[in-house]
Amino acid sequence: MVKSGARMLGTALCVALLTGCGGGSQKEPPLENFTAEQIYQRGEYELEAQTKPDRAIRYFSEVERLYPYTEWAKRALIMQAYSYHKAKNYEEARGAAQRFLDFYPGDEDAAYAQYLLALSYYDQIDEVGRDQGLTFQALQALRVVIEQYPDSEYAQSAILKFDLAFDHLAAKEMEIGRYYLKRGHYSAAINRFRTVVEDFQTTTHTAEALHRLVEGYLALGLPNEAQTAGAILGHNYRSSPFYDDSYRLLTGRGLAMEARGDSWLAQVYRQMIRGEWL
Repeated sequence: MVKSGARMLGTALCVALLTGCGGGSQKEPPLENFTAEQIYQRGEYELEAQTKPDRAIRYFSEVERLYPYTEWAKRALIMQAYSYHKAKNYEEARGAAQRFLDFYPGDEDAAYAQYLLALSYYDQIDEVGRDQGLTFQALQALRVVIEQYPDSEYAQSAILKFDLAFDHLAAKEMEIGRYYLKRGHYSAAINRFRTVVEDFQTTTHTAEALHRLVEGYLALGLPNEAQTAGAILGHNYRSSPFYDDSYRLLTGRGLAMEARGDSWLAQVYRQMIRGEWL
């Protein structure tokens, strides 16, 4: 945050007052003795100069407590949300951000509050093997940023994070599908790969999902479905190594990569040819 010389001098002065003017052994004077601006600036100092979000939270919270319904209380509330997030106290960050949105829905910082709320979910998305509930919540919160604040400076970042979180969900489906496929539970595996093809077709996992469908359907003795999955793969992902794998697998059994029958994959193929899919 860039400050003018006068602002920095004022911050230094209020910090000196709050810390006893350099007397390290002196106790901090009661915060009630200071203005909202002075307490707020002390919070900024702890956050920026000392990089202590936990201590900054105390000062921002005190501004809200001692000077409710003021402009400084509003500014302190959004800084609480930011400080909690910086301290990785994500639940508290969500609470502060939601309070800001509840109290000041039309404020210019509402977009940032919603973005912080979304980040509090997004930054908790862990490795693929964990429960994906937080991923769904992150997607929902990011969608609000994108749809309600499309002209804000946070919209583009929200779009990028939405795409990554969406890809993360597809990766989870693929992981489970591979697990079932490896253990011979072909129907269960196919259901997972079908979800990726139908619901996550814009992610990076679609080509592999189609190839795994080829494998799964061949294992079940359903060549029409396997060939149709291969046809979709060849139409959209001919440069993918998964195309080469499916081509060898199908042609090695005397099968072609062409749409056959009237399965759900055949319907997807027809939609794709008409330009309604992918």
